[in-house]
Amino acid sequence: MQTYDVSLLEEAVGFLRGLPAKLRAKAFRGIELLRELGPDLPMPHARALKGADGLRELRVKFASDIIRLFYFRHKGRLYIVTSGFVKKTDKTDPRELQRAVRLMQAFKEDQA
Repeated sequence: MQTYDVSLLEEAVGFLRGLPAKLRAKAFRGIELLRELGPDLPMPHARALKGADGLRELRVKFASDIIRLFYFRHKGRLYIVTSGFVKKTDKTDPRELQRAVRLMQAFKEDQA
């Protein structure tokens, strides 16, 4: 079985470091699923975001805690995790989404 490469931007690393240990472990399990399944990672683990130009969210839940990690596919088998946040409402925080889009665009510009 072929796997995919997953790279985390500094913002995502900093976010993950700040999580409680069990929630962080669950987040890394989600990242491992992304590495194993890539574009075939189904709901409830991943979801495309409307109007976000290829950005997707990795959905992680542990007990009553919910986090989202934003990621996108870059050049073939590589996925980039841009950032994350603790979800406190039913809707995705538009500021967090805009931040993730900016990080994605900046990454792509640096790679051009």
